[in-house]
Amino acid sequence: MSASVFIATSLDGFIARPDGALDWLPTDPEPHGYDEFMARIDSIVIGRKTYEIVLAFDAWPYGKKQVVVLSTRPSELAPPPANAVCHMMAGTPQEVVAWMAKRGLKHSYIDGGITVQRFLDAGLIQRVTITRIPVLLGSGIPLFGPLAHDVRLEHIGTRSYPSGLVQSEYAIAG
Repeated sequence: MSASVFIATSLDGFIARPDGALDWLPTDPEPHGYDEFMARIDSIVIGRKTYEIVLAFDAWPYGKKQVVVLSTRPSELAPPPANAVCHMMAGTPQEVVAWMAKRGLKHSYIDGGITVQRFLDAGLIQRVTITRIPVLLGSGIPLFGPLAHDVRLEHIGTRSYPSGLVQSEYAIAG
């Protein structure tokens, strides 16, 4: 089981406004590898806050891929859309990965600030792709937070796009 992050941040490192809003993201960004990334994964792990934000989208963005929604109170979550394949659970990153591996899932997309931080801290992420959007928010939900130990990264590559997006990909060293 491998896990990757593919995420956008403001130039000052925020993945969302303090209230979770994503209105600062480009509405029509040029192709930057997201579709190709999604084609390589078979599952998504998100936290409750990310799930609630995604539920407000016009359409469910994950198709028929297995989505694991993490919450300390999974029974209190709003139901997923009819076409979604969701499993609500509480547990450590290790327990989540074990549950997914038992079901034959191979490559998971880890999304959401706290979820990414917990999986990084547990040493369960192998690749991180960060697309920096040329905007400063000043405050919001940070991508990274406190970790119990350093996480060393190996730079794979950086690409820039005409719109000003700058995307860097890293492998977790070790």
